[in-house]
Amino acid sequence: MELRPIDIAKKLDVGTSALRHYEEWGIVPKAIRKANGYRVYTEVHEAYFQCIRAMYPGFGMGTVRRVMPLLQENKYIEALWEVNQVQAELFERKQQALDAASILSPDNIQDFMKKQQKKYYSIGEVEDELHVAATTLRHWEKEGLITPERNPENGYRLYTREDMRRILIIKTVQSSVYLLDTVRDILDKIQHHSLTDARKIVIDALDYMDYQIEQQLRGAYYLYRLIDLLKSKNTAV
Repeated sequence: MELRPIDIAKKLDVGTSALRHYEEWGIVPKAIRKANGYRVYTEVHEAYFQCIRAMYPGFGMGTVRRVMPLLQENKYIEALWEVNQVQAELFERKQQALDAASILSPDNIQDFMKKQQKKYYSIGEVEDELHVAATTLRHWEKEGLITPERNPENGYRLYTREDMRRILIIKTVQSSVYLLDTVRDILDKIQHHSLTDARKIVIDALDYMDYQIEQQLRGAYYLYRLIDLLKSKNTAV
């Protein structure tokens, strides 16, 4: 069965230029060229294009560009494990976001602050207490998320109880929302005593993850269909 690029583009609601890009990126097999130079696609190409469009919302183009070349090398199991890893990472982020939502509750923040009895903490004590690497703390400081005081005698960093609270929030929230700008927005809301608004950002992230898992399962379904088609073609040969 021969298919014109315009036919597939209409089915997928994309431009023919997108199909050419996918081919240039090596995530679909090369099109067949007719004597007049026009591209012609087969049902296998169509299945690749459908799979790419189905996987993109849930997995992102980065994963798609890793998985599709594996299929062309008949490395079907490796492709499935690649997808499984992304799904496992989403599950882990979901758990981290649930933890963040819990920590951002007023009662839990108050309980944490009650346990912080010292006036100042060294960077090593922060590492031990909150399990955040010193390199990460310095990066957050560079980004303006925390501003520890300095010991006037030796210049060492000194973290206050409020710094400890901010670090706890940054650590738990960043695990679920990733972008430092979003973390900064959450901290700004907390600074202005809007813990509810800050928690809502994490809840919204959780809602998006629920959408993402649905899209991932849809993409995985199309991936399985494509693999099944490719196996049948290889068996026929």
